[in-house]
Amino acid sequence: MKQINVLFFATLKERAGVDRAQLELPDEARVRDLKVRLCQDYPALEPALDSTLVSVNREFAFDEDPIPAGAEVALFPPVSGGTESSDEVYPTIFAITEEELDLNALVQSITLPSTGAACLFTGMVRALTERGEPHETVYLEYEAYKPMAEAKMRQVADEIRQRWPSVEGIALVQRIGRLDPGTPTVLIACTAAHRDTGVFEAARYGIDRLKEIVPVWKKEVGPQGETWVEGDYIPQPGE
Repeated sequence: MKQINVLFFATLKERAGVDRAQLELPDEARVRDLKVRLCQDYPALEPALDSTLVSVNREFAFDEDPIPAGAEVALFPPVSGGTESSDEVYPTIFAITEEELDLNALVQSITLPSTGAACLFTGMVRALTERGEPHETVYLEYEAYKPMAEAKMRQVADEIRQRWPSVEGIALVQRIGRLDPGTPTVLIACTAAHRDTGVFEAARYGIDRLKEIVPVWKKEVGPQGETWVEGDYIPQPGE
């Protein structure tokens, strides 16, 4: 038998009634076996497990993947969406933070003497949502699986550099905690020597990819109650 540590996030945490658990599994147990065990120990999880994402030691895992002894296993819904690091030549910043985002300072930190263009995307908390079913938001509560989120941000930055080699600096920063309407929630910024180097496309790719594979979720709180906002993207092996 082997011991593993299980972490629950967002709706899974609420269904389980705990944010973490230590379980003992057979030595040959795989992800699918863990799901069976969780249904036994936490029956309220069962309706959600078909769409639940699983990571083992901070990498996405799938039903047939083995779970090593002592593993940290996280369960979370599809993502809705600090630490700083520098590459040898071009700056790369990625962070999960509760601090207010200083957009100007972040762009400045990835601006080099050769930089002539910067493309920045920032998401904000809406007070009123008109797409779909119109509703009012009093505030959002963001949560992240921070160690894995920062690792996946680094992956997104690496993917950007592979696709757009002319990009110089990259910043990916996500706020967590309670955020009121009008507050910036996320920043994706890319810099380059010229605007026609793919810098627009790189920033767009960055925010789209962040919302696919970086484990961040938000709870929307308003007069109508509160609900977790989940995505529908299921990562593939290797992502």
